[in-house]
Amino acid sequence: EFLCVSSSTMGAYKYMEELWRKKQSDVLRFLSRVRVWEYRQLPAIHRCSRPQRPDKARRLGYKAKQGYVVYRVRVRRGTRKRPVRKGIICGKPSSSGAVSGVRFVRSLRNVAEERVGKKCGNLRVLNSYWVASDGMYKFFEVILVDPAHRVIRSDPRINWICKAVMKHRELRGLTAAGRKGRGVGKGHGNHRFMPSRRAVWKKHNSVSFQRFR
Repeated sequence: EFLCVSSSTMGAYKYMEELWRKKQSDVLRFLSRVRVWEYRQLPAIHRCSRPQRPDKARRLGYKAKQGYVVYRVRVRRGTRKRPVRKGIICGKPSSSGAVSGVRFVRSLRNVAEERVGKKCGNLRVLNSYWVASDGMYKFFEVILVDPAHRVIRSDPRINWICKAVMKHRELRGLTAAGRKGRGVGKGHGNHRFMPSRRAVWKKHNSVSFQRFR
C-alpha cells in the first residue's frame, strides 16, 4: 500500500503572514524589541526605504514601483487626559472616568494617517497598517501615492486616486481606518449606517413637509 500525502505549497508571502500572526512568538518578540528601539531614535514621521511588512503592504495596494511611497509614523498610546487642575473634576466621582476615561472616536491608525497626510500634502493616502508598539508608542506604516506621477496616472488600477475628490481622504474618513471609525460598511444590515449614522438618525428624527404655495 502507498500513502499519498498532498502537501499544500505556500509562497514566501504566506510564510511571512503566518509569522506575523504569532506576535507572541520568540522570533517576533525579539525582532519587535530591536525594531522598536530603532524606531524610537528616528523622527516621529519618516520615510521608509521599503515596507517592514511587504506581504501586508501588497494586500493593501502597495506596489514596488514608481509613484508609491511608504512612511512610518509613531503615535502616543492611550486616551486623551482632560486638562484639569490636579486631575480633579469637582462634582464627579473619581471612578467616573471624567479625567482619563475620555475616549477618542477614531483609532490611532487613523490619527497616524492624518499626520502623514498633513505632512505630505502633495501625496494621497492609500492605506496603513500596524508594525510595532511599546509601552508609550504605536508605530504604523502608511502607504501613499503620488497623483502627479505619470506611472500612477497611466495605471488604470490606481489612477482613480488622481481625482480631485480624493484629496485628503484620511481627513474625511474615506480610508479603511476612517470608515471603521465612522461605523459604515457594505452588505446586509449596513443600510442603517449609510451614508452615515448621523444622516440616518437625522432622517428618522426629523419631519419635512412640502412648502405651501
